[in-house]
Formats: sequence, C-alpha cells, structure tokens
Amino acid sequence: MIRAALAALLALLALPALAQDTMPPAPYAYNQLSDPKLEAEATALMHTLRCLKCQSQSIADSDAPMAGDMRHQVRSRILAGESPEQIRAWLIARYGDYVSYNPTVSSTTWPLFAVPLLVILLVAGVLLRRLGKRRDDAGDVA
Repeated sequence: MIRAALAALLALLALPALAQDTMPPAPYAYNQLSDPKLEAEATALMHTLRCLKCQSQSIADSDAPMAGDMRHQVRSRILAGESPEQIRAWLIARYGDYVSYNPTVSSTTWPLFAVPLLVILLVAGVLLRRLGKRRDDAGDVA
C-alpha cells in the first residue's frame, strides 16, 4: 500500500516535466521569416546566443524546447522592429550574461577578462626569474 502511494506521488511529481516537452513549439521556433534580410539578422544573432539547457550549443543549432522558444523570441522581436542589440540586451537581462557568447565587461564578468591576464603575467614572472637564475649560475661557473 505504501509503495503504491509512493509510486503515485512520484508520478504526480514527474507530470510537469513531461508536460513541458509535449507543448507545441512556438510559431517561429522552426519557421524562418519571409523577409530574407530579417531572417539573416535573426540567424546571425541566434548563432551568438547560448542555449541554456544544452552544453554550449547556440540556439540556432539546438533542438531543445527552450532554444526553440528563444528562436521564436528573436524572430518575433526582429519582426516587431527591434535591433539585434536590443534583443541581446533583453535576453541578457532575462537570463544573465551566460546567454551571450560575446560577454561584455561588467561587474560580474570582469574576472573572465582579468584572471587570464593575471595568469599570463604570473607565468611570465616565474619564467623570467628562472631564466635569470640560470644566467647567474652560468656566470658563476665560468
């Protein structure tokens, strides 16, 4: 009896996850815009946006339902007259900096830019110090 109740409870908890994948895709998720210029703008933007559900695929390449919804948003906003940068800004405000393959320097992303430079400077300092010691040792022997 307890096992049956537990199984029923688990099935009820899984229903929302199953329902999301069975929803029909948004109209512009898989349909291109009729104007080739607008579709080119949308496609170029979609290749610079990351699918949040996939492992670093762009929303143009992903088949995830969330990527389809994001493609629909991009195309419908392009049709409404928004620029690609306005759409990018809206998506970043909604999903965070991670959604963009081209992050900007901000209070949350500056370590992405600063840490590699610090590592390079640290490695250069260590190499210069070691090479300097070898030269000193070679000068002492001669």
